[in-house]
Amino acid sequence: MANLSTKVKLYLEANSKVWDDTKVFLQNDGAGDYIKTFTYDGLAEPTADQIASYETAGNTAETLSGVLHTRASEYPSIADQLDKIYHDGVDEWKKVIKKVKDDNPKE
Repeated sequence: MANLSTKVKLYLEANSKVWDDTKVFLQNDGAGDYIKTFTYDGLAEPTADQIASYETAGNTAETLSGVLHTRASEYPSIADQLDKIYHDGVDEWKKVIKKVKDDNPKE
């Protein structure tokens, strides 16, 4: 299940807005996350049905974010990548990068 913050961000993006901590505040009082304040000019607070409509897209976004985070942690440092290119050439460097990508596919 996608986080409320992810679904609200998608709602904002769909309405040409960006997340702004001064305009939206989420809270959890023990019964689950909810929108405590929402003060975007020209945009109403999303209804429960509108938020629910972003569940699939939210799951996809969160999965992609996890994959990209994993990839970033598994890539060699920039210094090591440059060293690989210098000593072994671009084709060998590409193999290293491709392995990380193949081990952590986006889909």
